[in-house]
Amino acid sequence: MQNGGVRPIYLDHHATTPCDPRVVEAMLPFWSQAFGNPASRTHVFGWRAQQAVEAARAEVSQLIGATPREVVFTSGATESNNLALLGICRAQRGGRDRVVTCATEHRAVLDPCDALEKAGFRVTRVGVGSDGLIDWDDLEGAVTRETLLVSVMHANNEIGVIQDLRGIGALCRERGAVLHTDAAQSVGKLPVNVDALGVDLLSLSGHKLYGPKGVGVLYVRRRQPRLRLEPLLYGGGHERGLRSGTLAVPLCVGLGRACEIAAGEMDEEARRTGGLRDRLWQRLSEGLDGVELNGHPTRRLPGNLNASFRGVEGAALLVGLGESVAVSSGSACTSATQTPSHVLGALGLGEARALSSLRFGIGRDNTEAEIDRAADRVIDEVGRLRALSPVWEEWRRGARP
Repeated sequence: MQNGGVRPIYLDHHATTPCDPRVVEAMLPFWSQAFGNPASRTHVFGWRAQQAVEAARAEVSQLIGATPREVVFTSGATESNNLALLGICRAQRGGRDRVVTCATEHRAVLDPCDALEKAGFRVTRVGVGSDGLIDWDDLEGAVTRETLLVSVMHANNEIGVIQDLRGIGALCRERGAVLHTDAAQSVGKLPVNVDALGVDLLSLSGHKLYGPKGVGVLYVRRRQPRLRLEPLLYGGGHERGLRSGTLAVPLCVGLGRACEIAAGEMDEEARRTGGLRDRLWQRLSEGLDGVELNGHPTRRLPGNLNASFRGVEGAALLVGLGESVAVSSGSACTSATQTPSHVLGALGLGEARALSSLRFGIGRDNTEAEIDRAADRVIDEVGRLRALSPVWEEWRRGARP
């Protein structure tokens, strides 16, 4: 507790979500009582662990419209992304050698693409418009009969923009390319059906949908076509040979329960968090001049708001809010310098605007009262910082550098 016993308001649900108490309850027996190894096939302890893992696999598959055999457990979306991109490309034997991705992808996709490029693959990074939506003309030009893999994030982790995966999936099928999507931010918040979207590989992470950290999934299509991937890890052939290593049974159970909860509550939760997001934006835009929305105004996650505050450095604003409101900056800060977000840079925003941005991630437990308190704190802190800023005075007088 900070500020005289008032609990800080958590508005950083894109970074991580709290583990739902129902998820914690489901996991508890598998830490100490039902502690068996699911690969132990000769006794009841192993059988019970395996049954729990398979039940969780079924719950995940139901949420995304897959079959249980298409669900591969991993340590999280980063591993899933690496297995998808590196695995499909390493399994390629001649022929197609092009990879297409988007400039606004998470580093867990962009960095494997860099590695593939060094290994000899030709990688194209397609740009986006000022609203964050992928440039369709550039995408159509990039996806050719030589393209092996296309990787486009479903919903962006910074600006929440939702890409047209159905259209991208149709384009990939037409040209014979495999489609991967990083859906860590969308699964559990939006309806996701792998067949309807036309995706062949999909990554998700437990801790983004109120499950535990340390567990994720890679969906690998086994039907029309059945995909072949090279594993990243060897040593036992677990997960149908795609991911060796003893499964963390409690985490798999927790992810399954989180998916089950999301399936039942997602629609109402989206409606509620979308309303809170709109309330926050209204309060901020009415209470302050020089506030600008980043990303498409409607094609975005219900709980996402990314905004820039003219005349204010995002890092300074974060420090000022740190004890009362937990948010993140639209810029990635290193130990020595501030670097503008590559996502905001891809939208064509100037460095000053990119560095003045905040990302608000509204979640399951946030209330209207918290949103109002958070808005008041941001308005007060922005006002305080602007009073010290010559840049803001110049902009307010019309110079607008």
